[in-house]
Amino acid sequence: GINPLTGLATDPARLARRPIAIKISNYPPLVRPQAGLNSADLVFEHMAEGNVTRFTAVFYSQDANPVGSIRSGRLIDLEIPLMYDAAFAYSGSAGPVRLMFKESEFFGRIISPDFAHGGFYRAADPDKPVVHTLFTDTDTLHYLLEERGEDRPPVFENYMAFRDEPLAAGTPATQIEIAYGGTYVTWSYAGNGRYTRWTDGEPHYDANTGQQLSFTNIIVLAAHHQETDIQEDDADGGHNSIQIQIWGEGPVSIFRDGQRFDGYWHRDDPHHMLTFTDLDGNILPLAPGNSFFQLVPLGFDKLYVKP
Repeated sequence: GINPLTGLATDPARLARRPIAIKISNYPPLVRPQAGLNSADLVFEHMAEGNVTRFTAVFYSQDANPVGSIRSGRLIDLEIPLMYDAAFAYSGSAGPVRLMFKESEFFGRIISPDFAHGGFYRAADPDKPVVHTLFTDTDTLHYLLEERGEDRPPVFENYMAFRDEPLAAGTPATQIEIAYGGTYVTWSYAGNGRYTRWTDGEPHYDANTGQQLSFTNIIVLAAHHQETDIQEDDADGGHNSIQIQIWGEGPVSIFRDGQRFDGYWHRDDPHHMLTFTDLDGNILPLAPGNSFFQLVPLGFDKLYVKP
């Protein structure tokens, strides 16, 4: 079968299982290299509070053991499981956010210590605070979903477009830099249809393989970031939750095959995955392979692209 999240031929037995979105830390730098990111079909990097970023990685066609370190869910994680009919594994959440997860339509496929679920373990490390030592793996999560009768084939209500060749010429883009404030991201085109990642000037590896993070599509997606009155922490005078409004439509820049394509992203229904059109309204296809979403605020002016 063809995996709708990558456009690649995939073992049908894997496609019959539910995708799993997993919340993974990216700050402070001592949490790097994280485990499992290169095995994800999709990764979303988003602003958390205080200008730092966090990942939600969607695992579907590949397994990973371990995955982590696992951190707490955010408001954006009310959206991602709906888009891909996915389960969601995370460690904790602010009280009001926890209530939203509990009241969500996908609560039956949430796996979290928030709700006294198993499936996680601590990998003690003398160099890391205990909060950065929680891990899981996809086999365990699938087993727990199976126990609940929830490891069913996903129902996708729409599809992303994939095509080996772009439909039109883009502009050359061999290096992409995104300055989030607390985190500086660089993607460099490796010439083999893939971009490799540096974070804060250091090569960013997957701890499971020792390989640098490598993705086929880099999707810089701008959406409205709304500060809420939900308090996430009390550090530095406190930070409030950010609601990243990935619904409706907005501007997008897609990087594939060493080229940049500008257009719009669309999501008209909570159960729709993100889709893309060019500036004239034509379908903007991704290259078959894995995709890394860089979510930025509307009007973001710290994207630097080199030809």
